[in-house]
Amino acid sequence: MPRLLTTLAFASTILSGCGYHVSGRNEALPKTIHVIAVPALENKTTSYRIEQRLTAATIHQFLASTPYKIVSTNSGADAVLRGKVMSVEVVPLLFITTPATPTQASTTRATTMLVTMKCEVTLTEAATEKVLYHNDNFIFRNEYEVSTDVKSFFEEQDPALERMAQDFAKRLVAAVTENF
Repeated sequence: MPRLLTTLAFASTILSGCGYHVSGRNEALPKTIHVIAVPALENKTTSYRIEQRLTAATIHQFLASTPYKIVSTNSGADAVLRGKVMSVEVVPLLFITTPATPTQASTTRATTMLVTMKCEVTLTEAATEKVLYHNDNFIFRNEYEVSTDVKSFFEEQDPALERMAQDFAKRLVAAVTENF
């Protein structure tokens, strides 16, 4: 009998749930929002075409993880997501030192770089201009490894930026839709 009561108590605890929700399921946006315009982000940095990667990744993430229809212009949109890339900083994070040899001095080179990006993001309701989400200090960081071969480093930069854009978009879409 005590075993049966313990089993029933355990089953009822599991079935009743604990009040937590799965990320991405708690939509904080008004129910009147069905179409979101995501025009190209502005690039206030010297990083070539970073805004294009971030915009494309953000659109893809909205389409993949939310029920909203995404358009590139404000026409017909219920809300508009505007953003600016304010700064992009790349700094060495990890180093490796090659010991000196009789013919060559020791050398130190970076093996991992840290990319830090600061953005300004605002989602406004199209009809009323009401701000639904705003963050003027949306910080994103990602690190990537650097190859020993200089030619290879430049080949690695595009995939690293693509990974960064995808990770950025996941965080941004979660922040906007769940109002974090």
